[in-house]
Amino acid sequence: MMTTVNPFTGEVLAEYPEISYDELNRKLNNAKEAFELWRAFGYEKRGVYFNNLAQLLRMKKEELARLITMEMGKIIGESRAEIDKCAWLCEHYAVHAAEMLQQEFFDTDASKSYVRFDPVGAVYGIMPWNFPFWQVLRAAVPTMMAGNVFVLKHAPNVTGSAVAIEKLFAEAGFPDYVFTNLIIPVEMSESVIAHPAVEGVTLTGSQRAGSIVASQAGKYLKKSVLELGGSDPYIVLKDAEFNESCKTGVCSRFLNAGQVCISAKRFIVEEAVLDRFVEEQKVLLESMVLGDPMDEHTEMGPMARPDLLENLENQVNKSLETGAKVITGGHRRDDKSLFYAPTLITNVRKGMPVYDEETFGPVSVVIAAKDAEDAVRIANDTTYGLGASLWTQDLELAEKLAAELEAGAVFINGMTKSDPRLPFGGTKRSGYGRELAYMGIREFVNAKTVWIK
Repeated sequence: MMTTVNPFTGEVLAEYPEISYDELNRKLNNAKEAFELWRAFGYEKRGVYFNNLAQLLRMKKEELARLITMEMGKIIGESRAEIDKCAWLCEHYAVHAAEMLQQEFFDTDASKSYVRFDPVGAVYGIMPWNFPFWQVLRAAVPTMMAGNVFVLKHAPNVTGSAVAIEKLFAEAGFPDYVFTNLIIPVEMSESVIAHPAVEGVTLTGSQRAGSIVASQAGKYLKKSVLELGGSDPYIVLKDAEFNESCKTGVCSRFLNAGQVCISAKRFIVEEAVLDRFVEEQKVLLESMVLGDPMDEHTEMGPMARPDLLENLENQVNKSLETGAKVITGGHRRDDKSLFYAPTLITNVRKGMPVYDEETFGPVSVVIAAKDAEDAVRIANDTTYGLGASLWTQDLELAEKLAAELEAGAVFINGMTKSDPRLPFGGTKRSGYGRELAYMGIREFVNAKTVWIK
């Protein structure tokens, strides 16, 4: 049984029965049949369905946003923004999928030679809880617009969101089993990957989960795409626009109570402005309003689950034991709730958990850099490589440093984020493959060469 719990109140929201292996096979076989129908639809017809879905998302935005907030604690304004972004995603691919997958012609010894991009079957998405609608649709929409069908295993604590998404697809008129929600425990996941209907798997999650899923995908010779989080550097050089870099940094780090894969996690600040930056962050964090995530005035809600809070607390405490210094925060708000005080830590060095590991919660880590070269060295001193943010008014230098940063995306004078128009994904242990833009829609297709004499 999957049980969902409101992280702010502790109230049990709902319980959902898990399906059996027989039911799982039935659903996957039905998805295989649905693929034969869906693949025959043209881009224009598929686009009509996704425009319908976009309209429904906007029409039901308040209801869906409240569901997100109740299940995982995101403040209500951020939940509404998530739904709006999902609607934009649907409309973007409804318009642009055909051009992204248009045939590519080549000059060869043939009279005509080209590559066409054909769908492959069902794609299995294993999705996390922190953006319960966006993460799912970010993976599903491009894949489905390419002509594939999508089967979902969502995080247990947002099962209600998974059920709601499947209902939205049905209400938007999509054929049955073109999008299928599977309420299954993690132990059944390999059976999905092994099933003949499934031709690919995409996962957003931890490095540990990614390693397991990649090995299972390899075992059954299935294509995989992995997004495995990050410890994104946020570099502030001495000539950066100071106020904007501080405020944007706090927004990036404390969005969704710090539970964001691509966000500022390590603030690498040039020594000339370090003390001023720390003091300004301290002021901003101590003025932050924590409380009921349904309250429009709340600026940060609780963490999503007790185990996540405990892990963050352990990372901070172990770092303090080895010399890190708390400037503000560094503790739970109280013993009963899932709130962790907005935290700022300095005196951080390699070997500490807050330096070496991803901190998935409201903790800001500040590291001093001697100069721009040293900042890039520190930024790259991690197993992760998802995103990076760089602040300087010297744009020529910024582009040079961007080439040196080991990350899937570099944002200059702005916060890292995902955007349907740009490829999204990481390097190093942050995973492989891309979502979004034309690269994302081409991950699960057969690039088929056609040669004509």
